[in-house]
Amino acid sequence: MFEIGIITKPQGVRGELRVFPTTDDPSRFTLLEGKEIFLHQNDTQRGYKLLQARLHKGLVLVKLEGVNDRNTAETLAKAIINIPDELAVSLEEGEYFVRDLIGLNVVTEDGEAVGVLSKVIHTNANDVYVIDQAEGDSFMIPAIKSVVLGVSLTDKRMTVHLIDGLRDLKI
Repeated sequence: MFEIGIITKPQGVRGELRVFPTTDDPSRFTLLEGKEIFLHQNDTQRGYKLLQARLHKGLVLVKLEGVNDRNTAETLAKAIINIPDELAVSLEEGEYFVRDLIGLNVVTEDGEAVGVLSKVIHTNANDVYVIDQAEGDSFMIPAIKSVVLGVSLTDKRMTVHLIDGLRDLKI
């Protein structure tokens, strides 16, 4: 399952919900109309048919089958919206889902073990990867082609070119 959003609160009195999108392209919600999505809340997961989705001031407003009033909508606040893998968008060559990158062993082009990718930070310019080192320190590298030379999900490895000073970007 992929997380695509978090319900923040109801919108209006007819059961519409405000969703904070956790996907990089919120317009993808409209592609899910008529499909079953899953809400994860309090260690339980329940499926709902997504009837309608629309963008509104940086959020996504959704209407779910069976959620027809504000009281019902309020019970879904803070639920995480997940979709099954088969509803995920297709990726282009060289694109990866964040969940597949977390935990990759990071090595230099010379084969030196650098650490493990522990977090992806999204910025306006480019993503930034947080690398945890064996000795406990963490540092950041930009997710750009001149630094990230290759990714092998099969080998669980990311090959990087460490420009002078990158290891000094500790967090």
